[in-house]
Amino acid sequence: MDLGLKDRRVLVTGGSKGIGRRIAETFADEGAQVAICARNADEVKATVEALAARGGRASGRALDVADEAALAAWVTDTAAELGGLDVLVANVSALAIPDDADSWRAEFEVDLMHTVRLVTAALPYLERSDAASVVAVSSVSGREIDFAAGPYGTFKAALIHYIQGLAYQLAAKGIRANTVSPGNVYFPGGVWENIEQSNPDLFAHALGLNPTGRMANPEEVARAVVFVASPAVPFMTGTNLVVDGALTRGVQF
Repeated sequence: MDLGLKDRRVLVTGGSKGIGRRIAETFADEGAQVAICARNADEVKATVEALAARGGRASGRALDVADEAALAAWVTDTAAELGGLDVLVANVSALAIPDDADSWRAEFEVDLMHTVRLVTAALPYLERSDAASVVAVSSVSGREIDFAAGPYGTFKAALIHYIQGLAYQLAAKGIRANTVSPGNVYFPGGVWENIEQSNPDLFAHALGLNPTGRMANPEEVARAVVFVASPAVPFMTGTNLVVDGALTRGVQF
């Protein structure tokens, strides 16, 4: 299937590692022009070089997505460089699990407000696209109570609500908005590898909950994100797509 992404202009936050990097690579493989941001300048540089080696146009900037001015400047500068924007992927998470004030603030600023600010900054450019799409990476923790209930789960749920509201509000302008909610995703250097090493009992418990007997890999989530974001599904908007290997048991009507 041709996803219709050739030469589309795509922004991915948190695009230097894990799920975000694989999302960026998958867009690049589909012929899109991809811009990423992340906090570590060396990792951003290495990722941009890797994306460009796949044959497409790529750029990146080191920034903290909780910095409103820096995030807005990146969006504006990238839109000018690419001649507009077609797709936004809000992928960054604070991954703040503890029930303390710092975690609540981090989740609010990084997970929720970075997405709101990203959309606000990009909206004038998306309105001029003929295939505008917003995708936020949420989590199954946003729809079920699990060990991440508290700051992380609460703001992942808020993301789903925010994006579904956008879908309704922006439909008349031809702008689609969806979320993708992964289950547990394992990759080198990721949170689940760290848990496997630091808390093997929790890791074994989490692994045992999934009837597939394994966790997802970034590729499996990335393909879902890119598909949902693409012009191949022009009538898909307001959807929360769960990618969890049947981990969650609640029925999503």
